[in-house]
Amino acid sequence: MASFNTIEGIPDALLETLSTLGFSAMTEIQEKAINPILDGADILAQSKTGSGKTLAFGLPYVMNTNTNNYKPQTIIITPTRELADQIAVELRRVAAYKPNLKILTLYGGVPLRAQADSLAKGAHILIGTPGRIQDHLAKETLTLENIKTLVLDEADRMLDMGFYDEIVKIGSNMPRGKQTLLFSATFPSDIEKLAKALLNQPLTIKVDTVVEANKIDTLVYETTDKFKTLTALIQSYKPESLLIFCNTKAEVISLADTLAKRGHSVIDIHGDLDQRDRNESVIAFANGSKRIMVATDVASRGLDIKDIELVINYDLPFDAEVYTHRIGRTGRADATGTAISLFSPKDREKCAYVLEKAKKAALKDLRVDAKFKMVSEYDTLCLNGGKKTKLRAGDIIGTFCKEIGIENSMIGKINITDTKSYIALHHTVVDDVFKALKKVKIKKKKYVAWIL
Repeated sequence: MASFNTIEGIPDALLETLSTLGFSAMTEIQEKAINPILDGADILAQSKTGSGKTLAFGLPYVMNTNTNNYKPQTIIITPTRELADQIAVELRRVAAYKPNLKILTLYGGVPLRAQADSLAKGAHILIGTPGRIQDHLAKETLTLENIKTLVLDEADRMLDMGFYDEIVKIGSNMPRGKQTLLFSATFPSDIEKLAKALLNQPLTIKVDTVVEANKIDTLVYETTDKFKTLTALIQSYKPESLLIFCNTKAEVISLADTLAKRGHSVIDIHGDLDQRDRNESVIAFANGSKRIMVATDVASRGLDIKDIELVINYDLPFDAEVYTHRIGRTGRADATGTAISLFSPKDREKCAYVLEKAKKAALKDLRVDAKFKMVSEYDTLCLNGGKKTKLRAGDIIGTFCKEIGIENSMIGKINITDTKSYIALHHTVVDDVFKALKKVKIKKKKYVAWIL
């Protein structure tokens, strides 16, 4: 694959930032899309999640943003809050070389007024969901006359959610000469209709359009007792991390409660959780303080957590496309993974599309360790300070090790948001740190701490 230094006009400071972040060679979608985007072409791209598309559409606009003009210049529309946050995190990391570039997220679950206040102060790149962007347009807290680029990410998912009219209406509020990029994992007829409505003579790019069979081992188990089978699978596979999909919020909550009562470290995520709770569920799972996540399809897209070892479809998804996205949560980047689907005899016809792709396995072949439980060695400690209070990971580690006296090896992953910090700590030291922080300051400031 080509190096990033083959990108037209890329500054040395950006190349250095990419190198620091561990980006060495471009992925296929980046190699095929970045230079045409920089040349101003409209793009219609088919590329699955995890292919590097965020950098493919984000890098050119980080490069081209005029930071002297605080009017929004690029708007990226996504189907979910989680995906909006994920894109924002990645673009902020890449944009670190460029002072004063402001990236703002706009989605529900956050007060409209707070977002309006941030918009009034100016922003360069906006990332949001269709409904909340429409809200701001209706209240005139957002104007789009300076938009040069519209990006639609996971457009097929947005159309599945019924956002066709909203997307077209948002696009109609932008200058006619804007550049439009449409990224989609699949190309149903509605995508072609949307492309005709919004894109001008687009360059079509198709890469990574199928799950690589050699990266994900797909299996199905027929069962008349799903929970008993799930327990056997956990005690046989003994994964480090497990993502379980259910079709309803009620099933997610019930299954997570049952697994927790059986002694597993488990967290759930579904549409009824507010944004803070959804973010914290993702953080706890990603940092290893919860080893099992039980989720609705809110997690089948827009959830980019590395090293998910095993995915289990506790409930069969409603269609083949959703199945593809669910199992794509494992085997990401260069990793391999396993995806298992459970079905009852009466579901045989419904799961025909799964049986065509996956190997049928026998429960009698499982080697079950009845004593095994997915228990984490870590808990998550939270602090009421983050980027806005200039809190950095190095400050936290320094205080915990030098002032409180714990070993560096007791500290796991650290996630810092605008207003909070989340630190995975070994369970043997988390109470000591929590108590110590009632007296110990970080950078001469006392922070309120609590355990997630």
